[in-house]
Amino acid sequence: MGDGPGPAGPAAPLLIACALGIEQFALRSGKGAAGAAPGPVTVLRTGMGPKAAEAAVSQALGRDRAPAMAVLASGFCAGLSPGMHPGDLVVADETRGAGDPTACTGTDLLAEVLARTVPGRTVHTGPLTGSAHVVRGHERAELRATGAIAVDMESAATLRAALWSGPRPVAAVRVVVDAPEHELVRIGTIRGGISAFRVLRAVLPAFYEWHRSLLLPRR
Repeated sequence: MGDGPGPAGPAAPLLIACALGIEQFALRSGKGAAGAAPGPVTVLRTGMGPKAAEAAVSQALGRDRAPAMAVLASGFCAGLSPGMHPGDLVVADETRGAGDPTACTGTDLLAEVLARTVPGRTVHTGPLTGSAHVVRGHERAELRATGAIAVDMESAATLRAALWSGPRPVAAVRVVVDAPEHELVRIGTIRGGISAFRVLRAVLPAFYEWHRSLLLPRR
């Protein structure tokens, strides 16, 4: 896996976009060698925030060699629902940001495969909303009231930019690093962060299975 899209192989490539170096390290060093993927895989570090994500993904997909590339946004997020814990997984059925929501591809399959791939971790499915800053306190409750189950800064912009570059499968999978009862400012932050990091390292096989399902002939 490289830092930017490589030449297209016989199968459609997969772009996994994340914001932080620690997220890229977890995804690139986790379980599942690149050879287990059905096609070329790129883990792209976009930088923090929606503008950075939009610019990085647009640039990556604007190249002639990525017309059929599937895009999956990943990394850490803040959980919005009471009872969530660091290390829980969030599979978006849609992402919400500027403009209309973006529907995700293969949500049910991703949730099912992640439950098998990372046993013992709760998998939540629902809307993933975007924010331009870290969400705390009352903002968390306000976003929860909209029906969203988690929030991050890049997923909505990543998927929006991906579809601007042409129709393609898109998805978003995030690992909860803090939650209503486990905010980052509280004692236990380090333990929660380690838990989330370990889960993020384990998700690659599930991403590959999702990608492989996209390449199967439809009846």
